[in-house]
Amino acid sequence: MSRTLDQTVLVTPRSFARGDEELRAELDGAVGRVDWQQSGELAAEQLRRLVAGADGWIAGVEPIDRATIAAAPRLRVIARYGVGVDNVDLAAAAEHGVVVTNTPGANAGAVAELVIGLLFALARRIPFADRAVRDGSWSRIDGIALEGKVLGLLGFGAIGREVARRARALGCEVIAYDPFPATELAAELGVELTSRAQVVATSDFLSLHLPVLPETRGLVDAELLAAMKPGAFLVNAARGELVDEDALVAALRSGRLAGAALDALAEEPPRAGFPLGQLDTVVLTPHTGAHTDRAVRTMGRRALANCLAVLRGQGALDAVPLSETTTRSR
Repeated sequence: MSRTLDQTVLVTPRSFARGDEELRAELDGAVGRVDWQQSGELAAEQLRRLVAGADGWIAGVEPIDRATIAAAPRLRVIARYGVGVDNVDLAAAAEHGVVVTNTPGANAGAVAELVIGLLFALARRIPFADRAVRDGSWSRIDGIALEGKVLGLLGFGAIGREVARRARALGCEVIAYDPFPATELAAELGVELTSRAQVVATSDFLSLHLPVLPETRGLVDAELLAAMKPGAFLVNAARGELVDEDALVAALRSGRLAGAALDALAEEPPRAGFPLGQLDTVVLTPHTGAHTDRAVRTMGRRALANCLAVLRGQGALDAVPLSETTTRSR
């Protein structure tokens, strides 16, 4: 049994160790002090104050900027509870000697399952039908079949591949674009790798699986939406920053797009009355793609293992390169 470390770990993700007393006890027993701060509503100044005395940080999606890292002289590791690291200033972490880790692949199946659910929700207008019945309507609502439709993936990383696997089983034709194409895996899954322009132009459903980078921020803009197949659907279970929401609202209102399903928004949570929330053709979920019992447990255990490995002076299991932002797809 490893000795207890005379160190402090800050925990901020709301769902870390939720319902998993064994995981909580493991962390409590591994270090001298755990600062459980899981309200999910921590302002930047609060984060800087909390992290000032921390040696390790099991972190969620809160912004971890240069000032926050500079406020933590003892900090040795930021263990992201999840995949994306676009909320972490990697350059600042490198300058301060802070190791950044994530949990690649831990939530891929969970997010893929949500994407498939969103495809059905759009194709069969399930949320709209539910609201109509609750309001006393019993009119039949026409839908479209997924079988035979083209699902286009922008990004063919771990999540994109799991989506492709499930969509192929449903009878969809799957095409994908990725800047780092996994040719052999695509062939095994029956996925055609092609250009981004081809994916955008020919997909009945376009699903986003890209990280937020300078070149992908606002990628889904008015120009890309205009290039989509008329009557197509957009699905985003990646990051809200990928989409120009004003342009998306305009495309939906014009009828250019038939609908959109979004698990991620530019502002989370959104303000009351935000435009996307007023459209019946939009399906919204609260960034819940990774939140299944299995994925939460797997992410939690991997994040903890990464954090403790660094604090014990061992090599991190999933260290993120600090010299440059990762460009791999989700």
